[in-house]
Amino acid sequence: MDVEAPKDSPARPTRGKTMHRLLVAINCVMLALGTTGGQLLSRLYYSKGGHRQWLSAWLQTVAWPLMLIPVAASYISRRARDRSAPVLLTPLRILLAAAGLGLIAGVDDFIYAWGLEFLPVSTSAILISTQLVFTVFFAFLIVRQRLTAATVNAVALLTVGAVVLGLHASSDRLAGVTRGQYWLGFALTLGAAVLYGLFLPLVELAYKCAAGRGRAVTYSLVMEVQLVIGFFATAFCTVGMIVNKDFQAIPREARRYELGETRYYTVLAWSAMLWQFFFLGAVGVIFYVHTLLAGILIAVFIPVTEVAAVIFLHEKFSSEKGVALVLSLWGLASYSYGEWSEARAKAKKQEEEAAVEIQASS
Repeated sequence: MDVEAPKDSPARPTRGKTMHRLLVAINCVMLALGTTGGQLLSRLYYSKGGHRQWLSAWLQTVAWPLMLIPVAASYISRRARDRSAPVLLTPLRILLAAAGLGLIAGVDDFIYAWGLEFLPVSTSAILISTQLVFTVFFAFLIVRQRLTAATVNAVALLTVGAVVLGLHASSDRLAGVTRGQYWLGFALTLGAAVLYGLFLPLVELAYKCAAGRGRAVTYSLVMEVQLVIGFFATAFCTVGMIVNKDFQAIPREARRYELGETRYYTVLAWSAMLWQFFFLGAVGVIFYVHTLLAGILIAVFIPVTEVAAVIFLHEKFSSEKGVALVLSLWGLASYSYGEWSEARAKAKKQEEEAAVEIQASS
């Protein structure tokens, strides 16, 4: 499934770089659509009469069969070149690890869905942005991602932003939500951020393990891993739905939905699609760049989600949310500038070393 120019073609490096940038851009767009649209539709489900947390969690990964398309296309392509090509590229131990990651994702989906029932999506989005704090921490421990001053500064600002929200709970509660329920939603959403901060570095670690023994990690392999993650996350939530009798409750809930029965199912369908975009975009960015960029991008789309929640869901935008948002954006800007400065310095150093080598050889 990889598109390359012929090896002896002088255009190959340029084409390869262009294709890489295109794929990164596609995954960033999917991540943007999923991050913003998924959260808005999940909140819309609750605000118009939905009450099933397991169903809301299930929708976040139920569209996993879409992964069968690229996985099948990859197999057909390999089979055409080699009749003995294996059905899957991923080693068994990585598939087993992906199954465990799927269970973690399922738990995270449920915790997030439960917390969102009691919080405005604008507040939830800011809290979820703190996953960057935990992504940085776990990436340092698990995949040895180096910490910088800009990273530490971003983590501190995001943490303060979450604290600001927590100190002004009374001004942020939805109608009909008690103070206790608000704090439950607050704690659950932070818990979801912690768990997803752990999930992202573990996915990157799985890729690195798959690359062992000289094996190349291709996008086809990434899709296979995501397929397994999605299957087991959905299976976990399906068990929860069966125990909670959510499948039997869906028709009743649809008839009572404020927007009408047809739009109820439309909200569910689009929610499943957009959440799949989120997961696809996240794993794609991890594959093509690294874990921290995925975490940064998720947090970068906070203002988009904030504005969309105010416009489409008519949520109030309090001064506390404004302060938290500014702190979050300040932290992200600090981190991005630090990464840019470091990359620029590294590129300059490489150019200088290359110049020295050329002079030495001449």
